[in-house]
Amino acid sequence: MLIDGRSVQAEGAPADVLNPATEEVVGTAPDITDAQYEEALESAGRAFPAWRDTPLEERRKVLVAMARIIEENLDELTALHTAEQGKPLAAARLEWAGSARWLATMAEFDYHADETREEGGRTVRVRHTPYGVVAGIVPWNFPVALAVWKVAPALLTGNTLVLKPSPYTPLTMLRFGELVRNVVPAGVLNIVSGTSGLGNRLTSDPRVAKISLTGSTATGKAVMATASQRLARVTLELGGNDAAIVLPDVDLDTTVEKVFWAAFVNSAQICIGAKRIYIHDSIYDAFAERFAKIAETTVVGNGAEDGVELGPVQNVRQYERVRELIEATEQAGHRFLVKGDIPEGPGYFIHPTVVDNPPDDARIVREEPFGPIVPLLRYSTVDEAVARANDSEYGLAGSVWSSDPEAAAEVAARLDTGVVWVNAAQVLAPGIPFSGHKESGIGHENGVEGVQSYTNTHVVSLPTS
Repeated sequence: MLIDGRSVQAEGAPADVLNPATEEVVGTAPDITDAQYEEALESAGRAFPAWRDTPLEERRKVLVAMARIIEENLDELTALHTAEQGKPLAAARLEWAGSARWLATMAEFDYHADETREEGGRTVRVRHTPYGVVAGIVPWNFPVALAVWKVAPALLTGNTLVLKPSPYTPLTMLRFGELVRNVVPAGVLNIVSGTSGLGNRLTSDPRVAKISLTGSTATGKAVMATASQRLARVTLELGGNDAAIVLPDVDLDTTVEKVFWAAFVNSAQICIGAKRIYIHDSIYDAFAERFAKIAETTVVGNGAEDGVELGPVQNVRQYERVRELIEATEQAGHRFLVKGDIPEGPGYFIHPTVVDNPPDDARIVREEPFGPIVPLLRYSTVDEAVARANDSEYGLAGSVWSSDPEAAAEVAARLDTGVVWVNAAQVLAPGIPFSGHKESGIGHENGVEGVQSYTNTHVVSLPTS
């Protein structure tokens, strides 16, 4: 772990980390002790005043230095990432390289830390000041990118951070901590690992001023309830059941494959994946046939092997959940266009599975599978498609597909989600705010809104001279 600028070893029995493609132990991670936890929180609190008062330009340089270190160690970090998370090497490399760019780009971000306005005959100075100690809790599906989404804005704005990766995928961020410890002042960034109890301890700790969580809606509700006891600030990026609406004028030759990967990227373990695909009745059969062929020919296997397009489900708990959902779908009598193989032997492999037009009350439509199974759904009118897409407790993201982008944008504006893409999916950038509606989250990440969510607004109002 990285605690107070030092690499800290496990004092008790370390926890095994499994490769989901082989079910073999790929490494071990420390299970933090009470004393180490106290050291991490105390060091973050101790480091805060000096880091808060460090000039913004110096804080920017630290983010750039972290980006450079990633680039210098990209091969090692990529291999470790695939070994513990399971995704193909190309995808792991893209996640690390993208995270380096994210750090470097956000280092130059202008979040309006200090503004002066003239209002009502007075001079108003508006400052955005850091909270203090932030707890960042990261999931296992994108353990690098979603960690950097917390590291970059927290440190840029002058907060200190205690980061907890998932116990399923702790190794990459622990290694990152070892690599960057000499460029980040002691205590400013702490990376700790442990069992699920560690997350609860962080979110209930009165020394933590803000909590940034990416995880399930159920976890987000629990964190919000805990944080409410002391009114700790929260950013919660939670579950999604994103709808893709395919309009009847699409070019099938260019659209079907894009929609397929919008659904199945990262073995469909992505909160902003297309999880319900609404296709106009006039093109449904042709679209579904092509979609099914892609599903049947996609190469699933160990992400470390050449040619693999999709890796395993990341952990046994999620693997069993997805298997149970497939079995429940079959028992309910819903038709499969493709029922993907679930091979025997080691590895949590499930091949892409496609369900043919189940009813709207089916579990596969109502729930977020977070695994390689997706329903295709017929609709007759745009009004119907929009109403069905919005009929969900979730509201994270969505997409609309059409040969007429402006017509698609009109449909997109009617979807009750934080972001809607036209003729694309999962297009993200540091300057674009990202947030969920309804039970998909609270607060913002990225953009000016996301960066400023790591700050208090402090106003000084004085007479205009």
